[in-house]
Amino acid sequence: MILFNDTDMFTTGTEGKKTFDLPDLELILYDRFIPEKEADYYYKILLHNTPWHEYQMPMYDKVVTAPRMIAWYGEQEEAGESALPWTLDLLELRNKVQEETGLEFNAVLLNLYRNGNDSVAWHSDKEHKIGKNPSIASITFGQTRPFRFRHKSKVVPQLDIPLHHGTLLLMSGTTNTFWEHHIPKSAKNMLPRINLTFRQVRISHFPDQVKKTQVKKTI
Repeated sequence: MILFNDTDMFTTGTEGKKTFDLPDLELILYDRFIPEKEADYYYKILLHNTPWHEYQMPMYDKVVTAPRMIAWYGEQEEAGESALPWTLDLLELRNKVQEETGLEFNAVLLNLYRNGNDSVAWHSDKEHKIGKNPSIASITFGQTRPFRFRHKSKVVPQLDIPLHHGTLLLMSGTTNTFWEHHIPKSAKNMLPRINLTFRQVRISHFPDQVKKTQVKKTI
């Protein structure tokens, strides 16, 4: 039995737009990009209505199950055969992002971090899927988690950004080339976090083995 509204537990940050000034980094944070009540709505809809999948990924000399769940949406001729068709809610969110940023996106990757044990290791997004110097717009719903950046070669401070309920983060320019990012595990009790990363992809960017790969449904 649920004894409280879990969305009441989520923090929404301080309203406003912030640009980060570090070498090779083009990063803009929009706190409360999605107003709280709307963010509550999208959180519940996406959490309960998305066909979340586990998936396998290489880790050193073995293949492991990623510590999070995903869903991939877009037009199949652009985003691949495994892409699910856009929902009305995802199209609404894409329109909001495109109006704010002036950019166009044709696919979105949804990530579900179920609790503090779910995470993502240090990485840069694969250029063969999204091209060089991509723009990626990321919306967070649910539990606030720290999103960390570190430069690949220069000695500059590590950046630690709390991504709150309804926040938009736009990563562009050379950020993906020169910086890595990750979300660490946490020993604290945490509610689910949903993250949507809107991307511009073309099926021609995918090598043949990636085009044929299907994520395994576990639901």
